[in-house]
Amino acid sequence: MMNRTPNQTRFFQVKREEGQNPFTGFTSFQHFRGEKLYSDIVVTPEAKMTETERVECYPISSDAEENGRNQGYYPDSSIAYIRVLWKEFEPEQGVYNYAFIEDILSQAKAHNQSLIFRLMAHSTRACDDVPEWLKKLIPCPERPPMMRVKDSPTDPLFMELFLKAIEKLGERFDADPFFEAIDISLPGSWGEGHKLELYPPDLFQKIMDTYLSAFPNTQLMTQVGRPELIEYAWEKAGVRVGWRGDGLGEPNHIQKIYPVRIAKIPDAWKYAPVSFESYWWLGEWQRQGWDLDEIIEKTLSWHISSFNPKSIPAPIEWKEKLDNWVSRMGYHFAIHSFSYPDTAAPGDHAEMTLHLENTGVAPIYHRIPLQICLVGKDTSYCFETDADITKWMPGKHAQQLSIDLPADAAPGQYQIKISITNDLVPMIYFCTNAPRHEKGYLVGEMNIERK
Repeated sequence: MMNRTPNQTRFFQVKREEGQNPFTGFTSFQHFRGEKLYSDIVVTPEAKMTETERVECYPISSDAEENGRNQGYYPDSSIAYIRVLWKEFEPEQGVYNYAFIEDILSQAKAHNQSLIFRLMAHSTRACDDVPEWLKKLIPCPERPPMMRVKDSPTDPLFMELFLKAIEKLGERFDADPFFEAIDISLPGSWGEGHKLELYPPDLFQKIMDTYLSAFPNTQLMTQVGRPELIEYAWEKAGVRVGWRGDGLGEPNHIQKIYPVRIAKIPDAWKYAPVSFESYWWLGEWQRQGWDLDEIIEKTLSWHISSFNPKSIPAPIEWKEKLDNWVSRMGYHFAIHSFSYPDTAAPGDHAEMTLHLENTGVAPIYHRIPLQICLVGKDTSYCFETDADITKWMPGKHAQQLSIDLPADAAPGQYQIKISITNDLVPMIYFCTNAPRHEKGYLVGEMNIERK
């Protein structure tokens, strides 16, 4: 075997990806990729109600208006964000509707999306409450008249039984490849932590313990309002938990609330994803006069990977700014150059160097193989490298690669193709002008000659 070192280098220009990469960007909400958008809604604070209550629980109400694609713009979504009521999963005590969750996962797969998923105890409407069987066991508050949200039960049996449902969810679905993340549910409407002061402090560690035990092979994320839970998960179990920020856009969140909380976990983004959810939605941002440029730059500085604007259209005049925002969220891999040997023989060891840059603000959190393929006229050879793409933090990298040619490799001219792929992940695009070939890019040529 001969060691072949690079003697050729090709250089490439950076350009925006041809499509939306997995695991990053805008999410669809209670819908899947390409489906209808909810109609724009004008906020009426004096009504003291949740304007989006028809679309807060999956499946959405049949009376929800869905004319949004005629009203504005919404970027492509490689992630679906789905929230499901406890009563849908456990309609009778101890009886679990696994088929309901399986259908959601099947739809995500069919739409080439990963899934951020939350099982929530209840929402706000009477029809979106805790299971009826629970109401026969303990007192369960109703939403007070003219109030926006409702409280969760404070009886300890409430969280004991809800966490049992979480255990059953994990028992069946942990490590499903289409789960991008399980979003941890806290007490309160939507599981978002309303009136946490009503609960004993040790409950929150119990909640985290349950999720860690139920989903040891699935990414978890939790509210940035409880950064101590992220620290607890790492200190106790060595598990990196991502975080999600509600209320994006509202000036007090941007300027005061988020900075204090994020300062407690400044490096969490290096190991687990950061996601935000809109305060109201983008059309209302415009009506309120909120500064879109400030919102975008703040989230990029906090290393955002995904954003849930609730499948409500954005103002069409914001399209360029939103597309630029998406082009910087999460990971974006630009190829600057590729160095390689231009000739080799069957059985040779060939070394190569990929010079790239992550032009995004976060790494990719999935260790998907980087492959090198030699594509010939009649045959091809593919090699899975040992590159760990999760180490490609924002900035420039020189990735050393190597392949061992088969001893019986057929002589001839081959195109060198690189790709990040496996059987479960759709196309991962590079920011490059290198020619596309199927799910990869052609970056050089190699002639295999007999010794």
